[in-house]
Amino acid sequence: MHKGSCLCGRVRYEYSGGIDEVSMCHCKQCQKAQGSAFVAVAPILSEGFRITEGASYLKEYRASPNKSRVFCAECGSPLYSARDDRPEVKRLRLGTLDTPVLPGKRYHAWVSSKAAWFELADDLPAFTELPTS
Repeated sequence: MHKGSCLCGRVRYEYSGGIDEVSMCHCKQCQKAQGSAFVAVAPILSEGFRITEGASYLKEYRASPNKSRVFCAECGSPLYSARDDRPEVKRLRLGTLDTPVLPGKRYHAWVSSKAAWFELADDLPAFTELPTS
């Protein structure tokens, strides 16, 4: 069981599934939303995800027409994103996890939009856009 929370601790969640894939997304929207060079996200099954505290603090923002970015309205911590056309999947912001995770598959996505001041310094696969498989 994975557990996580926002920065202020008002929103808490549990995820009962596995976290086997992590992408470091370097697209411009993720840079803006995170205030950093990239965001580390993992696809998770919506059916295993549950808000355990603070659901009333959740807010969403739509930078894209069919995608919501969900965050804590009190502290601003981004928690996950979800696409309208794939309600069975959420993309969990891994920085909000309170439990450790050791994913098998890790990669960089959207390196075509990478921040000029950030240099990839690992041997992980790097994709110009989001890989399809």
